[in-house]
Amino acid sequence: MNRHEIGSWAESAACQHLKANGWTIVDRNVRLGCGEIDIVARRQDVTAFVEVKSRSSDRFGTPAEAVTNAKKRRILDAAIRYAQQHGILDEKLRFDIVELADGKIRHIEGAFDASGGSF
Repeated sequence: MNRHEIGSWAESAACQHLKANGWTIVDRNVRLGCGEIDIVARRQDVTAFVEVKSRSSDRFGTPAEAVTNAKKRRILDAAIRYAQQHGILDEKLRFDIVELADGKIRHIEGAFDASGGSF
């Protein structure tokens, strides 16, 4: 598989994982401005903007560690535009990462905040 195919597979696996844990997938691969949101998901009163990362091993760090501060800022910018367009700025918004590595899926809720920093 090439990079694009792996990314598509990882996003589909992440969606299945989220659905199995009570999330509704609202949107996928949303491009706004210079940023992209892999998955927009909703559960109860929380809307999560989810970045999906996969690696074949942790040799060079976890997939989540590949989400740089610059990438976080691009996701944040896209999320703000998305929230404005969909009238959800006043709702609970969160930034999550779903990482796939070594055959495992891990959902990191609140992986980073609106300042772009990690918790």
